[in-house]
Amino acid sequence: MAGGKSTGSTTGDGTTADKKTGTKTAGSKTVGTKAADQKTADQKTTDKKTAGVTAPSPRDAVRATGSVIATLVEGVRTLLARPLASYHLILTLALLLTVFGLVMVLSASSVEGYSKQGSAYGLFATQVIFAILGMGVFYLTLRLPVRLLRRLAAPLMVVTTLLLALVLVPGIGTLSGGARRWFTLGGLSVQPSELVKVALCVWGAHLLASRRRENAPLKELLIPLLPVGLLVCLLIILEPNLSTTITIAIIIGTLLWFAGLPIKVFSAFAVSGVAIAVVLALVEGYRSERVMSFLGGIDDPQGAGYQARQATYALANGGVFGVGLGQSRAKWNYLPNAHNDFIFAIIGEELGLIGGLMVVALFVFFAYVGFRVATRSADPFLRLMTVTITVLITAQAFINIGYVIGLLPVTGIQLPLLSAGGTSTLTVLAMLGLLANAARHEPEAVAALSTNAPRRFGRLFRLPAPVAYQQTRAETLRDRLADRRRTVPAGPAPGRAGRSRGAAPAAAPSRLAGMWPGGRRSTPEPVRHDRPRGGSAGRPTPRGGYSPGARTNSRSTTGTPRSGAAGATHAWIPSRSPSRGYRPGSRAVRDPGGQDQRRSDPGRSGRGRGTDPGRSRGGW
Repeated sequence: MAGGKSTGSTTGDGTTADKKTGTKTAGSKTVGTKAADQKTADQKTTDKKTAGVTAPSPRDAVRATGSVIATLVEGVRTLLARPLASYHLILTLALLLTVFGLVMVLSASSVEGYSKQGSAYGLFATQVIFAILGMGVFYLTLRLPVRLLRRLAAPLMVVTTLLLALVLVPGIGTLSGGARRWFTLGGLSVQPSELVKVALCVWGAHLLASRRRENAPLKELLIPLLPVGLLVCLLIILEPNLSTTITIAIIIGTLLWFAGLPIKVFSAFAVSGVAIAVVLALVEGYRSERVMSFLGGIDDPQGAGYQARQATYALANGGVFGVGLGQSRAKWNYLPNAHNDFIFAIIGEELGLIGGLMVVALFVFFAYVGFRVATRSADPFLRLMTVTITVLITAQAFINIGYVIGLLPVTGIQLPLLSAGGTSTLTVLAMLGLLANAARHEPEAVAALSTNAPRRFGRLFRLPAPVAYQQTRAETLRDRLADRRRTVPAGPAPGRAGRSRGAAPAAAPSRLAGMWPGGRRSTPEPVRHDRPRGGSAGRPTPRGGYSPGARTNSRSTTGTPRSGAAGATHAWIPSRSPSRGYRPGSRAVRDPGGQDQRRSDPGRSGRGRGTDPGRSRGGW
């Protein structure tokens, strides 16, 4: 009994325990349900709160994007408004292009260097040496005073022309690949045709800036620039080197265009230059094959069109993002001159379309900065030199990119600072140093550097303070003469023996009218006939009773009464300096019809020459 109760109790307890357990389980389920309900309620509350908030509309997104773009544009304008912005931009571009060029030369020349020299770093080491030398030349041209640079222009031109002649002499010039273009000095090759580019840019700008004036005759513009340019082109053609001849023609054309050569004459020279280039391209065998292959006359994938076709394959292999830096396949002896003329194809293969567009953007931005420096400079020499260097480097870059992508026939022009070429790197860095020097001579930069203390870069390299541009005496006299020639008098000036001489035609505005500072007025100042010497405008003179716009007294300045024609108005005209046979105080009579007549003056030996204020020796 007791055991049964115990069992039953146990059973009863077990049942109770089971019930309690079930109750506990049910309780846990109830807690979970309450939590879920609370979460649902919170979600509903959140939904109610966010129900009143609407999603951003497309207009809001467009407005936000526009505000961001406007902020960026305003920031760029603020940076460009700084006085030394052009100078810092040129330094940045020179550093970026040099470093990027060294990286790509190492990547593109490693295979060829290892196969020819047994070292993957042989061509790269040579390029580094010339880059360091170029940085030294960059620093020297940056420090060079403008007046000293102009004095050295002619000697540099003479020296480089003599080097072009010496390189053609057997035993002095090095023959390589059928061309005699280089000097070998200490294991380094120097190409004088690259050095003459810098000399021609500086000397041509100096020559044309010294002869600047409105409507200058063709003889002043073309001689001696054109004969010297033709001599340089002839020496380069004898090497032979057609690509450098094209760059020399670009330099001469840019100088003449911005110097104000008439469009008809410039067009005739341009057409003649293109015709000569076509003839030279068709005369030589390998050149004519390149041209015919470009035009589709020769379909030889393994012959004349091999290089261009392999460049196209490399660009196609790169795609949009490229195969990776150093992973090019074309450089494994598939693409000849991969590190030199066709390095843009390696850039397109390894870095893709994005890398190629980045290179194009760098040179477009360089062109913008160069023209910015040219338009902001006050010195005519710096303006002309800067714009010539900018056009030259930009044209070389886009001609190279054009024949790599198949838009132009293969010419052999290198990509500035990116292609492997020691002398080319040296000369381009020298040109960039001249651009930086011109940027430091902008009027705003001169004012900032003269008033503020030198910054870190200036203190580190001890750059001299730039000197503001001042016209020389010869330039000042030239501008005064040009102003007198452009001056148009208010009325027809009296001529000799009573003949009226018509007004001189206004000078036609030249292409440099907006570039030359001083002496380039859009509207000529008329000759003033209403102000006597020694008297102020609007006040009567002691003897003449002068009043502008009113009729003068009938008696002359000498006190002798004179009778004029009926209705005539007497205008005071300043007399010449006293000379033999001339009586001061004479005056002209203006008829109502507008004709000026000179009264006869018996004291002038019977000559009827009229007084011309523009021809007076004393002037105003």
